[in-house]
Amino acid sequence: MRSIAIFASGSGSNAENINSWFVGSKLAKVSLILSDNPNAFVLERAKRLGIEHIVFNLTSLRDGKVLMELQSRGIDFVVLAGFLRLIPQNIVEAYRGRIINIHPALLPKFGGKGMYGNKVHEAVVLADEKETGITIHYVNEHYDKGDIVFQARCAIESTDTPQTVAAKVHELEYKHFPKVIETLVKQLEQK
Repeated sequence: MRSIAIFASGSGSNAENINSWFVGSKLAKVSLILSDNPNAFVLERAKRLGIEHIVFNLTSLRDGKVLMELQSRGIDFVVLAGFLRLIPQNIVEAYRGRIINIHPALLPKFGGKGMYGNKVHEAVVLADEKETGITIHYVNEHYDKGDIVFQARCAIESTDTPQTVAAKVHELEYKHFPKVIETLVKQLEQK
């Protein structure tokens, strides 16, 4: 069985959704949740779900301690779900092709440093876009620049606000993110 780690900085609704998808699976399970935010609600979700969780600081992320935690627990696949920090080279190298992120827009538009959460939805509405969506991509050394794995789209109506756009995007995340993770983990099994 493959072991999945999820990095999150906020509420963790995607982390919980992913965990629910894999409950009872013979393929994989969510074994670890990591956060750089000691006040993140994702940690409460992890406790409630009985998932081991770790809070770390920026130094531990960069100096190899977080990588050692992943490796010592036999983590096979890493998922960023609302994690706001740039992943350092050591983790990118160790998990190349086995670490993905979800972004709440159609990359390459509205990506890069500082573009996350409501900031993305506000920018999309301000730009008068006709559609938005989600992008799931491999993680590399740059924010939102890794190869795209999957995109899903939704229309933006003239009456939409950043909040209504966020709701549409969240629906896409919940519907597609776990399935894409499952597909990528199955591909690991075939290698």
